[in-house]
Amino acid sequence: MANTPSAKKRARQNKTNRENNIALKNRMRTSVKRVLKAVSEENSDEASTEYRKAQPLIDSLARKGVIHPNKAANQKSKLVKKIKSIA
Repeated sequence: MANTPSAKKRARQNKTNRENNIALKNRMRTSVKRVLKAVSEENSDEASTEYRKAQPLIDSLARKGVIHPNKAANQKSKLVKKIKSIA
């Protein structure tokens, strides 16, 4: 456990940041699942609408360093490929 006041503060900040990052990742996963659900139902309009909501969220997580930029690119590429397959 942290002993110095600065280390205790850093431990508190790390806990808060970890919880925020988990919440952001969950939002991203949910938005990706919504796109995939629309694709599985072969509803291209809904899929593209959901993708337009998911894409900025994925980009912002990569920009903040919550996920790796390559993972963000792979996610977006995978979703676009699936949307185009039903169009």
